[in-house]
Amino acid sequence: MILGVYWYFKFPEQLYDFQFFKFSPGLGGHADTPAELTARVQVENTADFVHKLQELKSDYKRIYLHLNIDGNQMIINIGDHMLFDFHFQFALEIEELLIRENAVSVDYSVPFTIQSTKSFPPEKEEFNNIEHRFIQMVGSDFRKSNAENYAARIDCNLPLQYKQDLINDLDRICREENIHVFYYNDFDFKDHCNLMLFFTNGRQKKDSLQKVDINSFGRKVRQLSQKYPLHFGHFGSFKEYPLHGPHPVLMIDEEYIVNKT
Repeated sequence: MILGVYWYFKFPEQLYDFQFFKFSPGLGGHADTPAELTARVQVENTADFVHKLQELKSDYKRIYLHLNIDGNQMIINIGDHMLFDFHFQFALEIEELLIRENAVSVDYSVPFTIQSTKSFPPEKEEFNNIEHRFIQMVGSDFRKSNAENYAARIDCNLPLQYKQDLINDLDRICREENIHVFYYNDFDFKDHCNLMLFFTNGRQKKDSLQKVDINSFGRKVRQLSQKYPLHFGHFGSFKEYPLHGPHPVLMIDEEYIVNKT
């Protein structure tokens, strides 16, 4: 599983600038369509260009690439429900190839009849359901450059005297499980505390992609419920809801992840 900074509803303003590709936001809700980067171009030699594109794609194994072809025109499409930095980096590399191949951009008003298609699916990886019901997968509000964040959230409560020891153990587990961002909200009352814990990563780039085994992480967190008098969920009423924070423990790319105002 990949956690971290992604784009879906809006373009990453001030981070990327494209000559050929256009961004189409995803539609959530019942439509549930992917966000897409699409370029309509004309190349001199379609077969040769597709071969070079396939070679380029071999460095981006997690991306789905689709081509619609009409003679020497083609529509290049990159789409997913979370576009990470590596999706945009792939589009930039395709643009460099298009420039080298003297490609020209074609307006969508020009007639286009699909004669053939080519799909390059992402490399298959084993899909595992999340085994631990106390883990919620959550998105976020918009942050810098319209970024959103995909994170694991855990709600729990325990006696206040164990709070810092628990945070220290979670810090250690994050370092073991390739999780580079850990922050929390809290509410302390009497001798007890409610915690809202967030675990994620920063921007996911081609050469610094971080994969997380969420079930391995979850097993280690569950073991802490045997070490401490820890209960999942929150204690008390809405008055004790953990809204104080965020308190960063591990953090990278902070402006793309948390809102400190």
